Amino acid sequence: MANIHSSIPSLKLNDGTSIPMLAYGTGTAWYKSGDESKIDQAVIDGVTMAIRLGYTHLDGAEMYKTELELGTAIKQSSIPREKLYIVTKVNNNVGDIENALKSSLKKLQIDYVDLYLIHSPFWAKSDEELQSAWTSMEAVQKSGLAKSIGVSNFLPKHLSAILKTAKVVPAINQIEFHPYLQHPGLLDFHKMHGIATSAYGPLTAATKAKPGPADDLLATLAKKYAVSEAEVCLRWCIDQDVVAITTSGKEQRLSDYLRTTTFKLTPAEIKELNGVGEKKHFRGFWAKMFEEGDRS
Repeated sequence: MANIHSSIPSLKLNDGTSIPMLAYGTGTAWYKSGDESKIDQAVIDGVTMAIRLGYTHLDGAEMYKTELELGTAIKQSSIPREKLYIVTKVNNNVGDIENALKSSLKKLQIDYVDLYLIHSPFWAKSDEELQSAWTSMEAVQKSGLAKSIGVSNFLPKHLSAILKTAKVVPAINQIEFHPYLQHPGLLDFHKMHGIATSAYGPLTAATKAKPGPADDLLATLAKKYAVSEAEVCLRWCIDQDVVAITTSGKEQRLSDYLRTTTFKLTPAEIKELNGVGEKKHFRGFWAKMFEEGDRS
């Protein structure tokens, strides 16, 4: 039986549900470019390990082609369904959201997801298409197939479009978020409308964006708290009420990430990291889809 790590904090969403603020993701390194039906045992092993260590928030997506592996690991874990927080996203089959979700649920071997997201807004050619898709999202929530609904990679203009006709405000917007991509305008928009923020790529400043202006401060903070720079980046998210999604196939690294729950950055440290982060702009994902230099 896995050891459920109860010290991971939760964030209350606008629909009254709560989301664990540290998640294990099955995209990026695990993303499958080939045949979805060809099972990748490494993904199953990675998710199984994460669950055993105490990660209950598991983040997947239709696009990653790893829902079969995620479902297998969930089933093999024997953890009661209600103890897990399972997320998936629709993109390729956004024209038929109900059947896309039913297909995902079949692969995941579960009856509902805790959170269902529209993976990106880039497929839509008009506000009306975004609004129509959101109406379908509201329907799958009403039917019980998804407890909460939200979006990913949306900018204020996309959120504004769906809010014009929405009966349900998106619970969350999952975005690339790290010191070099802080989205101040977008986060202000989220707060104004009660939309939570979750971060993918939260370790970017400590990994692929090096060298950068935050290097010295990250090293100093890591030394102060006796953690890694990656853990400082995760805590930086959590301390700003942002859910952090990360991944690794290495047990020690995943275990270390849980130390994020044992310390907090001070408001002054967060402000300083934000300040040095603003000196560099780096987008690691979906770069071609966003306008050059867009910091929103």
